[in-house]
Amino acid sequence: NALSGWFKVEVSRDGKVYHMAFAQGKTTAKLTVIGNSRSTGTLITFKPVAEIFTLTTEFKFELLANRLRELSFLNPGVEIVLTDEREENKSERFFYKEGIVEFVKQLARNKDSLHAKPIVLFSNRDEVLVECVLQYTGSYSDQVLCFANSIPNPDGGTHATGFRTALTRAINQHAKSNGLLKDKDPALTGDDVREGL
Repeated sequence: NALSGWFKVEVSRDGKVYHMAFAQGKTTAKLTVIGNSRSTGTLITFKPVAEIFTLTTEFKFELLANRLRELSFLNPGVEIVLTDEREENKSERFFYKEGIVEFVKQLARNKDSLHAKPIVLFSNRDEVLVECVLQYTGSYSDQVLCFANSIPNPDGGTHATGFRTALTRAINQHAKSNGLLKDKDPALTGDDVREGL
């Protein structure tokens, strides 16, 4: 909103359509009911400010599609539709009922999966929701993607470090308690347990 020359929002909920408008971050039209609706959803329309986006204000469909696909995976059950009105019939719909599980399946689709179903870990404590989905493949490298508040964290962070440490510890404990590793055997390293993840 603050980066837009103009910004309009329409929200359909509770049988009504609500509208509000802004220009350069300031309200130009207060929240009003502009109609009725049987559906729910949000429509955002805006124009970026060229003085802020000095390189370009032209939208790249594929870049937006990749980000919206990612958001759809991270928010299961939410439908996102991207339409490029610069070209006829250029639209893409994103909807993933299983969310991150489908994301992991898609990442592993061209690889030999070592187990058919991804492992899902989910916890919600003190209004902090954590979801972790794992699948091992026959690949030698690992691919760990982290997000916080639906924002990608390509450099990791404390949540990524904690995950890696916990995964290594859990697999080592399991291997020792089930006789897969003897007391004299060295512990598995983080690289060992993440191979193919």
